[in-house]
Amino acid sequence: MIVTLLTDYGRDDDFVGVCHGVIRSIHPEAEIVDITHGIERYAVRQGALVLRNTLPYMPVGVHVAVVDPQVGTERRALALRTGDGRTLVGPDNGLLSLAWERCDGVDQVVDITRSPHRLEPVSATFHGRDIFAPVGAWLARGAELADAGDPLDPDALERVELPEPRDDDGAVVAHALVIDHFGNVGLNVDHDRLAGTEITLGGHVEVEAHGERYVATYAQTFADVSPGELLVYQDAYRTLAVAINRGDAAATLALKPDDEVRLRPR
Repeated sequence: MIVTLLTDYGRDDDFVGVCHGVIRSIHPEAEIVDITHGIERYAVRQGALVLRNTLPYMPVGVHVAVVDPQVGTERRALALRTGDGRTLVGPDNGLLSLAWERCDGVDQVVDITRSPHRLEPVSATFHGRDIFAPVGAWLARGAELADAGDPLDPDALERVELPEPRDDDGAVVAHALVIDHFGNVGLNVDHDRLAGTEITLGGHVEVEAHGERYVATYAQTFADVSPGELLVYQDAYRTLAVAINRGDAAATLALKPDDEVRLRPR
């Protein structure tokens, strides 16, 4: 069975390699897919968004996610089964919540903090190695979820809350959610949210950020505008984003996660 990994560990240290080794030691036939280890340090919401967006493109399997600024505290460790048959493993800090919502909710969940599958002794600071990777490996190998820990009520789990877009004086007020390697800014607005706003494909859009106003084109792809020009487009995960063709929109508009972005027809 496939085991996917998503973390904020980066690639410069040994953390990712050790997690691979733990999984292979328990389940030598596991096929490991690294979704990313480039989540910004401690950025739980970013990790939750990336996990939500990418899981539909992964085979059903065991999906281990570790962005865990509260490691070593009383926060719980989780393994859960989603409505579409996936198994998610990670800390109970909201990291898994957007993914389980996308995957038809939680059918069963257990607290694996003291799982019989964990490695001993358990480090206070490396639960990826000692709890999440070994539990994920045993579940991928065929162990029963109910035997991996103590049952929990799904309603008691931590969740990530996302800001909601709103209308204000003819503008759609969106929020920056994620910023990728290219400086493209993902917003919390989908294409359907623009119905009735007169913002149409090929038309001009006024983009306001921090009181500064810019003119963008609502385009299908980057090459629809000249290099250096601003565009609004539907990104690969079907939400709106702001970009500059061959440029960095986040830097140019001084945007960071949670900042407001106002969109108006021009």
